[in-house]
Amino acid sequence: MTLTADRGVESSGDAYDRRADAVEPRRSWASRQPFVRRRTPLNADPTLRALAWRSVGHRYAETNAAIDTAVALGVGMAILTPSFSVVPALALSLAGAAAFVGGIAASQGYRQEILGDGPREFQAVLRSAALMAGLLMAMGFLLEIAVPRLLVIVGVPVVAALDCLGRHVHRRRLHHGRRAGVAMMSTIVLGDEESARSLIADLSVAPHHGYRVDGVCLPSLDGPVALDGVPVVGGTADVVQVVADRAAEVVIVTGSTLSGSALRRLSWALGRAGAQLVVAPDIIEVAGPRLTVRPTAGLSLLEVEVDSPRRRLVAKSVIDVTIASMGLVFVLPFLGLAALAIRLTSRGPAFFRQTRIGVDGEKFTMFKLRTMYMDADARRDALLADSEGAGLLFKMHSDPRVTAVGRILRKYSLDELPQLWNVVRGDMSLVGPRPPLESEVREYEDEVHRRLRVKPGLTGLWQVSGRSDLDWDESVRLDLRYVDNWSVTMDLLILWKTGRAVVTGAGAY
Repeated sequence: MTLTADRGVESSGDAYDRRADAVEPRRSWASRQPFVRRRTPLNADPTLRALAWRSVGHRYAETNAAIDTAVALGVGMAILTPSFSVVPALALSLAGAAAFVGGIAASQGYRQEILGDGPREFQAVLRSAALMAGLLMAMGFLLEIAVPRLLVIVGVPVVAALDCLGRHVHRRRLHHGRRAGVAMMSTIVLGDEESARSLIADLSVAPHHGYRVDGVCLPSLDGPVALDGVPVVGGTADVVQVVADRAAEVVIVTGSTLSGSALRRLSWALGRAGAQLVVAPDIIEVAGPRLTVRPTAGLSLLEVEVDSPRRRLVAKSVIDVTIASMGLVFVLPFLGLAALAIRLTSRGPAFFRQTRIGVDGEKFTMFKLRTMYMDADARRDALLADSEGAGLLFKMHSDPRVTAVGRILRKYSLDELPQLWNVVRGDMSLVGPRPPLESEVREYEDEVHRRLRVKPGLTGLWQVSGRSDLDWDESVRLDLRYVDNWSVTMDLLILWKTGRAVVTGAGAY
């Protein structure tokens, strides 16, 4: 039995009327009957499969709530017990834990949509902690309640830090499971061949987000039977019945295959089939907090933030100067020892100065511990043929210009520590794109100049995503992604991941 195409999409062309072989007859999007999930050879038990995903989501949220409660209760008891007896301290700690969990819930920190999705989880925790600190100060100032200062100054920051650590450990367990194929959402991609291939490639390298692509629906079935190993399971008009036959949880629409009323009608049909609809916008590499949906005149307008708010820039500057100043004081003894080792093992100064390009093309002098012999620049031209880099990057795993001491410093990125002084001076930021050379900037293509819109960083997305193992195109892509989407929370996560990368020495040479 073959059904005609849904009238809601017939104006889009005959391609939507194409049909693939189906396990059972395909129902029109316009059907008033619900799309019942059926037992088929392709879906042995769809009910259990769907329930398994939902139970994982609920368990993850419940475990996070338990972590939040335990941390807040434990810190509260540790601070309040010396000032109160056990029973009042327990009562106050329970009330504080309930308020902390309530604040996270109000910040949508338990929604399944952000299941294991890094920054938004931690943002909810930090917002709740800030709310708790403000509430405690208001109680002390306005209501004249004797709130222990230690609770505000030490307790709240410790709760936030420990809770983020606990959630981080829990999230890593989830990501490990997802990389093994557990707790994934069965996903159908709907779009043209080029857009679908691009989306499949992006999702395949980031399984921790939880999307497993099980099939593709294309406008025309005259094309390939599979895209990058994912089978083509139907045409555009088939997608809802494909969802029903395979008990898929998500349909992602990409490209310009559907829009307007057809997309709206698809959302109605997927609601009857029990699946989510996700639309991948044509604007790429731009994510929250730069995107905001504005309901206007019955339309959903997608507003793109074109510049960073001043408050976020001020917060970034305060964090940069504070952490860099403290870090510089802490590493001064090590810098002295490293400088001595460099001077004793090779001719030349211990510190290396180089002109780099900063924000908006401004030149500045960048400082590093010297890791190469003095004639390194002269020998570079002779080694260009053996470069393992791509684009403008010169890279060699066994660069003969690097000294013995320099090789150790580079492995753990210790040669970069003098750049903390650049951060204090305001030339650089703790997190940002790699500071380029003048010669590199002269060779930049048009869009690459976008990297210069923010201060260069001591570390960045490139540092935590492979360091020297990345090629030029990938480094540029990561830098542009950072420039378009940076936030204070993202910076803190990158700093955390940088610590792990430095300790393991991964990707450095």
